[in-house]
Amino acid sequence: MFDNLRESASDSPFYEEETNDLYREPASKPMDSISAPPRKRGSRFLGMNGSQRFFLSMMLFFIVCLLGTLAMLLFGKMAVF
Repeated sequence: MFDNLRESASDSPFYEEETNDLYREPASKPMDSISAPPRKRGSRFLGMNGSQRFFLSMMLFFIVCLLGTLAMLLFGKMAVF
């Protein structure tokens, strides 16, 4: 099975270069004339507006408070009664 493996590999090239016009850039527009789209002015972080960021930060705050309280109860640093 593996006797003629090197011979068969050297006979037929694994990668043959093909001329494919799909991956060529169009010649009608030079690279110097392409510019980046203008940036929008505004404070958008991760695509959220101000109220969405506030809601996310409040949820994160309550989760951290809840986990801290549960950890203190678990380790015996705080008692319910």
